[in-house]
Amino acid sequence: MIIETQDTPDTNVVNFFPSEKMMKSGSAEFADAKSLRKSPLAEKIFDIGGIVSVFITPDMVSVTKEDSADWSELKPQILAEIMDYLSLGDTAVIPDNISPDEEDVIKQILGLINARIRPALKQDGGDIRFVKFDNGIVYVELQGNCSGCPYATVTLKEGVEKILTTYIPEVKGVKNCKPGEAPQA
Repeated sequence: MIIETQDTPDTNVVNFFPSEKMMKSGSAEFADAKSLRKSPLAEKIFDIGGIVSVFITPDMVSVTKEDSADWSELKPQILAEIMDYLSLGDTAVIPDNISPDEEDVIKQILGLINARIRPALKQDGGDIRFVKFDNGIVYVELQGNCSGCPYATVTLKEGVEKILTTYIPEVKGVKNCKPGEAPQA
């Protein structure tokens, strides 16, 4: 995965250009604790320390550091966080059109996917990408060996769905989306 960086005239700002889209459209800026709840990626970047703001567009992540922070220490850590999010297929920015309750449910879903489901799928050469949560249904994309596996439906229903519905009462079911396919309600 390639992520290009670009210095700007402001020495406290560096732009990061990943080879994959960070979000579908629009832009989002994160500069305080309340706004960070909308972006797990921005939250991770802020956790590094020395960060003033994170601005995310579909093609770029722009990071502003504190005057006292050093890019030679920050850049590798920021690159690692962006790569982690892209490789895990997580959502960089949670859309505005969801309620705070749905936002909490999505965070719980992502937490279970990362802690319990993804490690099991990776043992078989597969992976899972969260697509969206809508009306009690979690839309995911099975990837790698899991996408074409004859047992994909069993994995989805007896594994993924069982875990998510057991731990998160708001989840009523799980549906698989094929790559590039828009989820159907």
